[in-house]
Amino acid sequence: MSRRGGPYHAAHALPCLAVISMHEAHQPLQDVRVLELAQIMAGPTCGLMLADLGADVVKVERFPGGDDARGFKGAAPGTEDGLPPGFMILNRGKRSVALDLKRPEGIAALHRLVMEADVLTENFRPGTMERLGIGYEDLRRINPRLIFCSVTGYGGQGPLVGRGGFDLILQAFAGLISVTGEPGRRPVKPGVSIADINAGILAAFGIMAAYIHRLRTGEGQRVETSLLQAAMQQTYWFAAAWFATGAVPGPMGTAHPLVAPYETFPCADGELAIGGANESNWRRLAELLGHPEWLDDPRFQSSGERLANRDVLSELIGGVTRARSRAEWEVLLVDAGIPVGPVQTIGEALDHPQAAAVGMVTDVGHPSGGTMRALGFPINLDSRNIAADRPPPRLGEHTAEVLAEAGLTELEISELLRCRAAFAPSPPSGTAGAHAQEVAMTSKE
Repeated sequence: MSRRGGPYHAAHALPCLAVISMHEAHQPLQDVRVLELAQIMAGPTCGLMLADLGADVVKVERFPGGDDARGFKGAAPGTEDGLPPGFMILNRGKRSVALDLKRPEGIAALHRLVMEADVLTENFRPGTMERLGIGYEDLRRINPRLIFCSVTGYGGQGPLVGRGGFDLILQAFAGLISVTGEPGRRPVKPGVSIADINAGILAAFGIMAAYIHRLRTGEGQRVETSLLQAAMQQTYWFAAAWFATGAVPGPMGTAHPLVAPYETFPCADGELAIGGANESNWRRLAELLGHPEWLDDPRFQSSGERLANRDVLSELIGGVTRARSRAEWEVLLVDAGIPVGPVQTIGEALDHPQAAAVGMVTDVGHPSGGTMRALGFPINLDSRNIAADRPPPRLGEHTAEVLAEAGLTELEISELLRCRAAFAPSPPSGTAGAHAQEVAMTSKE
């Protein structure tokens, strides 16, 4: 049993994947510098993936305020400055520089950072970066090798280009909400931020393609994606139906638009997902459930007939599965070779040994010291999973450090801090950050 009671079977347990820190192995993007001007979720998801691949990701946050996600509710107990869990899970492995980009001194400091950068990510509304004088054309003159990645709401062109982008809004606009929920009831939003997260993944994918292009040609590139594109990409099956017939199904609960039975079914203690859609699995399922006569029923003899009579078939199957628990059915179905999985809570899924075995739950640094659990990198390279384990940063925690790396003198850094074009917090005494801050402020003493 898992720590919270989710069923698994020792016979099927896997040894945990080797999870090692960034300091123990060369990473594919080691020595690549990423400036993350993006905030909240889509852009930081991209940055997190690049950090897990070894990139030095520097959050360039506005001052005052920082990433809006710093203000989201749910501050984690024990975090000295109350960083919310949602911010921490997306921003581990990164450093933070705080600049006031409405001041010319802040823009000048960003230009210095761009000179040494490989990638810049941003998710402002189209035109905002240009108005600030830090658009793609502005920055490529400073650094022709720069890969400039924009994540917007509706894309960089078209009649809706000026609108802001929010996950809920683009899920609605792209049609995802119209096909989610139970038949006969109001559609619902999927429980996760599909548009945001997928946009971040697509941004990282595009950056990697542009990086390969730069390795071959020496030239940077502009990369663009949007929440609209990220949401619409999820509609393959529904788009296929629309293009072919001009019609798409409405909400179908957990059922599939093309095959049956392929959905969740009630058990004595919850729900179980069963995949009995192809012919061999269907035959094994009917036999296992004790109803071989279903195989000769004209309503269920072909895939098309099972799909046409899905509601009747689902009721019949559910009438049988209600008699036993999820764990009992899982054992029987696995042993029969039928695809099956319990409908788990998020906690049950995260506590399951399989999550640790593939590196999806890992320990990383906590801002207050010690470690915290976090989602790991969802790709294994050479049978290893390497997580960026630097703690999520306080706002401006690395301002002096990063500006010094970009070649600014102690006097220049001190002046930026004095005129509040840049910000660095007062770090705990005796830390490396305290020393960097002390160096940066030397000229004021």
